[in-house]
Amino acid sequence: MWTVFWFHPATMSTLLLLLLLSNLCRLGQSMSREEKLKLRNQVVEMFDHAYSNYMDHAYPADELMPLTCRGRVRGLEPSRGDVDDALGKFSLTLIDTLDTLVLLNKTTEFEEAVRRVLTDVRLDNDIVVSVFETNIRVLGGLLGGHSMAVMLKDTGYHMQWYQDELLHMAKDVGLRLLPAFNTSSGLPYPRVNLKHGIRGPESRTGTETDTCTACAGTIILEFAALSRFTGDPVFEVHARRALDFLWEKRQRNSNLVGTTINIHSGEWVRRGERGNQSRAITDSGVGAGIDSYYEYLLKAYILLGDDLFLQRFNIHYASIMKYISQPPLLLDVHIHKPLLPARTWMDSLLAFFPGLQVLKGDIRPAIETHEMLYQVTKKHNFLPEAFTTDFRVHWAQHPLRPEFAESTYFLYKATKDPYYLEVGRTVLDNLNRFARVPCGFAAMKDVRTGSHEDRMDSFFLAEMFKYLFLLFAEEEDLTFNVEDYIFTTEAHLLPLSLSTAPHAPSPPANTTVQAPSLPHLSAYVKSLWSEEELDDSNFDWTCPNTRLLFPDPAFPRNLRDPIRSAVDKSCPRPAIHREPGMGRPPLRAQDFMANNPDHLELLRRMGVSLIHLKDGRVQLVQHATQAVSAVAAEDGMRFMQEMMELSSQQQKEQLPPRAVQIVSHPFFGRVVLTSGPAQFGTDLSKSITGVRGFVTVAEPYSGCAELSNAAFVQGRIALLQRGQCMFAEKARHIMKAGAIGGIVIDDNEGSSSDTAPLFQMAGDGRNTDDVTLPLLFLFYKEGNILLEALKEYREVEVLLSDKARDRGMDVQEEKEDCSTDQTSPVPAATLDQSHVRTMEQDESAPHNEEVTPEEDVGPAIKRNPEPEEEPEVDKDSSRKSVEAMMADWREDLEAFQQMEDEL
Repeated sequence: MWTVFWFHPATMSTLLLLLLLSNLCRLGQSMSREEKLKLRNQVVEMFDHAYSNYMDHAYPADELMPLTCRGRVRGLEPSRGDVDDALGKFSLTLIDTLDTLVLLNKTTEFEEAVRRVLTDVRLDNDIVVSVFETNIRVLGGLLGGHSMAVMLKDTGYHMQWYQDELLHMAKDVGLRLLPAFNTSSGLPYPRVNLKHGIRGPESRTGTETDTCTACAGTIILEFAALSRFTGDPVFEVHARRALDFLWEKRQRNSNLVGTTINIHSGEWVRRGERGNQSRAITDSGVGAGIDSYYEYLLKAYILLGDDLFLQRFNIHYASIMKYISQPPLLLDVHIHKPLLPARTWMDSLLAFFPGLQVLKGDIRPAIETHEMLYQVTKKHNFLPEAFTTDFRVHWAQHPLRPEFAESTYFLYKATKDPYYLEVGRTVLDNLNRFARVPCGFAAMKDVRTGSHEDRMDSFFLAEMFKYLFLLFAEEEDLTFNVEDYIFTTEAHLLPLSLSTAPHAPSPPANTTVQAPSLPHLSAYVKSLWSEEELDDSNFDWTCPNTRLLFPDPAFPRNLRDPIRSAVDKSCPRPAIHREPGMGRPPLRAQDFMANNPDHLELLRRMGVSLIHLKDGRVQLVQHATQAVSAVAAEDGMRFMQEMMELSSQQQKEQLPPRAVQIVSHPFFGRVVLTSGPAQFGTDLSKSITGVRGFVTVAEPYSGCAELSNAAFVQGRIALLQRGQCMFAEKARHIMKAGAIGGIVIDDNEGSSSDTAPLFQMAGDGRNTDDVTLPLLFLFYKEGNILLEALKEYREVEVLLSDKARDRGMDVQEEKEDCSTDQTSPVPAATLDQSHVRTMEQDESAPHNEEVTPEEDVGPAIKRNPEPEEEPEVDKDSSRKSVEAMMADWREDLEAFQQMEDEL
């Protein structure tokens, strides 16, 4: 076991990359050198294909249009909106590719490219460009080219004529970007005119109020490098000021930042999906709009040796892992309520994050998220620009982004697991099979159809081929030590030696916190942020011990296998080994049954708790941390969202209560039970007479299969128990048996209409026009009254209607009806005996204890005049039972009248 402490970052920044990317233990058998050489050469050939076609068909235009084999010149092609802000008529692709040429051992081509840049490129164009894109691509490209030119010149073989010309151009670019920082906050405007700056009508910019967090927070590496290369501190000062302001504006409770910020007020701006403000949410994540802000905090520490950047990164990272990271997923959350997810999809830019986690030393979640991304890649050939949490396409484009290849490279360096070489091979194969065209490589317009877009962005040459070449290259294949440099977000190479170069003075104390010397830093930070209650492990100033992380070569594979099964549903793992909640269809809200054991088990796996309330309602609560996996937690989140939408829809379709009126002897219409309606079937509000009939218990009682007692149900109103299937399915089964109506009785003991809100039964998501009988819902208490009456009198007639009919019905008529009805034999099979036992046990239920006994029920209530046909019962007990029911009925009648008044 070994541990290396980080000493003063000004002298030990190089050690960080050396330890994380070089000295980590090797696992498993590597790919043969011959195979790696073949793949490395393939990368070079692919680069040559892209670069030569740009030079032959597009240069000096900014980018190549590979389908039409011509250059993209801004203003001559139809506008693509913000995407075109990267184009400034400065031969973007050539500048962005300079240091790639050196890395791929193309020093002759590099020298020729530098001469072309110095001769042909103009920077004073009257054109509005993105500050962010111009910084990372043009300024970063010139600085990377300068770094490579100096390195080659120092070898004594190449670039001997070079006199810092690229650095002079870089300073020119920096000066043209500086006017954008002229704001009260220090955050830059999102755009600047290369010739006229910000102010004045000729600039055609400077009216914007918002910028993305990454746009303002991805400046420090290039600007600080420019300051330290040139000795002019103004650039680093402005970049630090912007970072300081973003840090001050972080959400203090969550320590997260939003996606978009007002450059004047510092308020987080609410944006909906793709700018749609009608769906206003303030998101926080690690993808588009925020991504490289976090990246640059950690890399600024590595490059510049300022402890403050690491402190801030650690605090942000702890919050990311607490709220956003649900391995293998990285889900946006609401910045002010970080426990609430803001999206059910992810964008492809977050694919950089596993690579950043490698630099942080947090390898396990890096492996898990990367594997999820790889499986999505294999599913669609490329990472869609956005994809859902169940790995379907959300936005189908793929502009040949390099972030996944970047993370693959870093994970291979960290683990030496040859698996990542195979991942790289897949990336190469897919590029050649699906994106390669005669004039280069074309972006995918739709990964589902394989259609192309006439586009090859400069970052494809700047980043993709760097990372793929390094993935397959041996140490001796490189002409310089890559680990003496740090990669910018555009993969440009900046030397770590800049940490010892003269730099800008420390910012004022009112904008940043000055860190003490490193030996006391850990304790200082802990005391400074004690109110944050961060995990102490965030301040462990050590590199990861990979022997501890990977005790055996199978460890990374064990992390990957469950994720592979989750993404690739067509190849599920055997059930005996399946991790709960993984690789199986998620439970949908419309299918959920509260008394279905399988559904309850699925809820448990998703971290969803089900609570039966005393009023009969069911409450669902999700705790994502209690789910068996991140995928199961995401299923639970989706289930909860669907349930809320379903509930909201049902509330919009709220119907008034209905009445179940017992009209047979000895009740004579005086007993009215409040019932809930169904959103399908006969509308009782349009029926003058309602539906009248005798009730019988369906068998099976659930009504979820064809009825075995259909002969007894025919022409009657069927009693059903809630649960096990959809309400519409119950209705169809009793219709098939010939029933004229149905009453569903709640199975949640203790539920009652006088304590629970009105319940109405929804359909099953399909067309329910075939259901032509009325279906009503009784809570447990009211349903038990009806069942007790049926148990005691065997023949009970009810009226289903929108409201109770005249309760002063002719008693003699009812007597005659009762006398006639009671002469008909009733088969014993009508009542489910198992349910009878349940009802007998329910006599001791709390609601029975609340019944007021000895209630006067009036002269109309009489015993059956032919007791010999009734089962033998204790008459005193029977009288108390009837009187007790009457007390409940009166309470229920009051509740029904109250609900009618409210509606």
